Amino acid sequence: MMDYEIFKEVVKESFLSYMPKGYQDMEVRVTPVDKVNRKLDGISLLAQNENTMISPTLYINDMYEKYSKTGDLQATLQEAAEAMDAVFREATLPPLDISTAKDNIIFQLVNTMQNEDMLKNLPHRDFQDLSIIYRWVVGVEQQGLSSVVINNHVAESLGMGEEQLFKAAAENTRRILPPVVQSMNEVMRDMFVADGMPKELADLMIGEQEPEMTMWVISNERKIDGAASMLYEDKLHSLAERVGTDLYILPSSVHEVIAVSVEMGEPEELARMVSEVNMDQVDLSERLSNQVYHYDKDLRKITLATDTPNKRLDGKDTERGRTDGKKQSR
Repeated sequence: MMDYEIFKEVVKESFLSYMPKGYQDMEVRVTPVDKVNRKLDGISLLAQNENTMISPTLYINDMYEKYSKTGDLQATLQEAAEAMDAVFREATLPPLDISTAKDNIIFQLVNTMQNEDMLKNLPHRDFQDLSIIYRWVVGVEQQGLSSVVINNHVAESLGMGEEQLFKAAAENTRRILPPVVQSMNEVMRDMFVADGMPKELADLMIGEQEPEMTMWVISNERKIDGAASMLYEDKLHSLAERVGTDLYILPSSVHEVIAVSVEMGEPEELARMVSEVNMDQVDLSERLSNQVYHYDKDLRKITLATDTPNKRLDGKDTERGRTDGKKQSR
């Protein structure tokens, strides 16, 4: 079985031969693509006329994963070619109206260390060990949102600096993706009801807990990139007042965070749990942080509660972090 680098070269050289006849004069490009928390190798077929350029992208990393499981190179390339053909046939790009862009800019939280290369090309601002980046929502569907990341070039085209992007996103995100705070019991009850369980039975199974003993899920109505809802301090303050204590905030994923009373555990212990769940149960593309945050309800401020050495989300620098920590402590 080929290793990844050889596989990538084979895909680049032979991909067109698996495409229908009408694609044979197109240009094949393989370029690194910065995605949240990871860098992927994208393969694109470029078609250009006087008015438009269409550049669908598939990821060779995903193709290699399938090839590794099946060992069937031909079937892998054929399936990828069919997928590329489908993208060309079905893709419809919504019109990007710059005049309305400022009303459709939202923010997203990503891990700073894990995305340092990507952040070099994006307007962003620091938030603890995270970074706030911006997306332009170009379509809203029942299933989700269509959006594009705002890089430096797009920001320049919009004539918006980072401060302008932040002010627009702070208002728009609350409107487009309204923040939601639910107890874990409420979340589980909703899941049971969605699966067809009668509400009365779901209520009996779930029961109630005291606010200070409850885990609280902070997200948004669509459960998409909902961790950014922790940026709305008024929501945290209302929750802390209800609980009656400061809060620890656990980054469950880019889609949600979990808040608990500070009386429910030590931050280092909670951070250890977050890291274990990240590595074992959360896809790399959806991990947010291995740290725990502290919300002070009197100061109305979020700070880092931990500074564990495993700051990257792919585990690559865990040992280096421990070594650095030892050196610093001497």
